[in-house]
Formats: sequence, structure tokens, C-alpha cells
Amino acid sequence: MKEALREAQLAADQGEVPIGAVMECKGKIIARGHNLTETLTDPTAHAEMQLITMATECLGGKYLNDCTLYVTVEPCPMCAAALNWAQLGTLVYGAADPKRGYSLFSPSLLHPKTEVISGVMATQCGEIVSTFFKNKRS
Repeated sequence: MKEALREAQLAADQGEVPIGAVMECKGKIIARGHNLTETLTDPTAHAEMQLITMATECLGGKYLNDCTLYVTVEPCPMCAAALNWAQLGTLVYGAADPKRGYSLFSPSLLHPKTEVISGVMATQCGEIVSTFFKNKRS
């Protein structure tokens, strides 16, 4: 999760909503990234979507069964559904997103075999987002 937080800080430094992620497969980080919605002017350019593309390209296949995604904030429904199609093995996220997180809408958006671990470094993951928006408002 520390690596995902580093990515979140890179996003904040670029004026992006600071959500970072890393994809691990068999003990090795195979993809890392952060939100790029502002940079790419693309509302689908969330960190998770970037990593799905990078990881499947790295592995040479569309399934991520043996992978673990570490992301600083709970994925939105769009990202959760994409992770379902990719058959992600494990999702680890930091801060919950009570307004836009997938679990608010439907916990079943993820693949039934995806293991979910939540709340990892939740305070640090939540603070970077809170600080980002507090600074935007001031």
C-alpha cells in the first residue's frame, strides 16, 4: 500500500485526484499508476482502469486471477465491474468511499472469487484525498 500511496502523491502533484494503485503478481509489482482523468480528459482514466490495461498487457492475457491490486481508495462501480471482467484475484484497498464506492451500490460487482481486504492504511489513504480537496477549496 505504501507504493500505492506514492502513486497517489504523484497524482496530487499533477493536479489529479490522488488515488494511486499498484498491481502485484506472484510477488512482483507488474504495474503502477494513478488517476489520469484530468491529464487525459477521460472520465474513465481511473488508476484501476490504467492498471488493468498495463497488467493484462504485461501478462499477455485478459485475466488477473493471480494478481493483487492495491489501491488507496475503494474502487467505484465502473472500476469494480472492470475488475470483475478481468477476474482479479485479490483487491486490497485503503480508505472506503462512502459516496461513490462500489460497495454502496452493489458488493456483487466484483468477481465472486475476488478476495477483498479493506482498511489497509485507511487513515493515510483518506488523508491524502481529504487534504487534496481541502486545498482545492481554499
